[in-house]
Parts: sequence; structure tokens; C-alpha cells
Amino acid sequence: MSTKPDPVPQFSTEAEERVYWEQHDSADHLDWSKAAKVRLPNLKPSSTSISLRLPNSLLEQIKVAAGKRDVPYQSLIKIWLAEKISTSGTKR
Repeated sequence: MSTKPDPVPQFSTEAEERVYWEQHDSADHLDWSKAAKVRLPNLKPSSTSISLRLPNSLLEQIKVAAGKRDVPYQSLIKIWLAEKISTSGTKR
């Protein structure tokens, strides 16, 4: 890459800009020597609410297990699901 990044052209329409970026790489327009690390402490991963029906006895057992670990029961369910997915890998 050259020492000076290419200037970004002026676009008269959004369609013109879209075509340009489909054919060009933004790296040609960046000066990475001026880049700075950024921390985004309040950034939260996106999530989706779901409805899950559980037998009352199972939910109570989960709540007890969560209480023993001092975590909210919904967080414990997410932890368990993530652990199960990571340990199951590609087994089928």
C-alpha cells in the first residue's frame, strides 16, 4: 500500500457509492499508521428473546443450582447451553 491513502471520491447518489464500494476495497483509503485501539466497554452482544416452556420441577432445580452458584438462573441456562454446544463440537 502506498504511504498516502487514496482519497474517497465524492458520490452524487447512494447507488453510485454502492457500485464503487462493491468494486473497491476500503483498505486503499485508510492510513493504518494513524489507527488507534478503541475500547467499547458498554457494547453488548446482540441477543434474541425466546419463549421456552419447562416443567415447573425442572425450572425449580435450575433455580436452586443457580442460587448455589450465585448467578441468575437465566444466565446459568445460557452458560450450560454454551458449554454443551462447545463440548459437542461436530458430533452427530
